[in-house]
Amino acid sequence: MASGYMGKILFVDLSDGKIIEEKLDEEVCRKFIGGYGFGAHFLYARQEAGVDALGPESTIGLTTG
Repeated sequence: MASGYMGKILFVDLSDGKIIEEKLDEEVCRKFIGGYGFGAHFLYARQEAGVDALGPESTIGLTTG
């Protein structure tokens, strides 16, 4: 794993309180550096196209770095 990363990412669903811990892929670490890059990658990969930005289907991402 790239230096400085713990190898995990945590997803929290605030609507039902579900918490999912996933292994962070080393390839993602190399392509998308830091919190800004991770945030952009995961929002793009998981957000459905065309959802209302203020609707309940919209994703809010908080990252560090």
